[in-house]
Amino acid sequence: MIKLVVGLGNPGDQYAGTRHNAGFAYVDALARANGGQWRSDRKLAADSCEVQLGLQKVTLLKPMTFMNRSGRSVAALAGFYKWAPEDILVAHDELDLPAGVARFKRAGGHGGHNGLRDIIAQLGNQKEFYRVRIGISHPGQARDVVNYVLSRAAPNEQTLTEAAIDAAVAETALAVEGHWEKAMNRLHSFKAEDA
Repeated sequence: MIKLVVGLGNPGDQYAGTRHNAGFAYVDALARANGGQWRSDRKLAADSCEVQLGLQKVTLLKPMTFMNRSGRSVAALAGFYKWAPEDILVAHDELDLPAGVARFKRAGGHGGHNGLRDIIAQLGNQKEFYRVRIGISHPGQARDVVNYVLSRAAPNEQTLTEAAIDAAVAETALAVEGHWEKAMNRLHSFKAEDA
């Protein structure tokens, strides 16, 4: 059973709606769909809320540090409640998937993502948390990645990303209740162009 769902992003108006904030967009959509009310927690340096997903009560978390310090809030909350990495689901933008695609994943490395890298480090090199990978496509050249992820997508790309996020949100209750394979199969068969 997943007890903590983390969305990764950067705080501040200048980053709102950027590709790198896809994780924030996912937990915001999850909160909206399930009546969650965000509150700021200065000790955690994060915004959080609680929602009921199916039979499971879940804490949603948005670290309000910058992306490369995301692990501080995650490790603090997990440590307080004695949650294992396997109790955590982390949503993040994914350059290796096209816009309009979202994928659940079980464990793995950071793949160069600074938010994941910091969470793994802060959890004591534990990688066994679950992920929601939200495709944002790749700009083509490695040197363009920083500007690309920190910019807003074109309207047609944004529409595809929002459809993929909605599809992931629709399967999250199944995932957190432990029906991981079923949730994964349903999400992975989703096609944004058919939505």
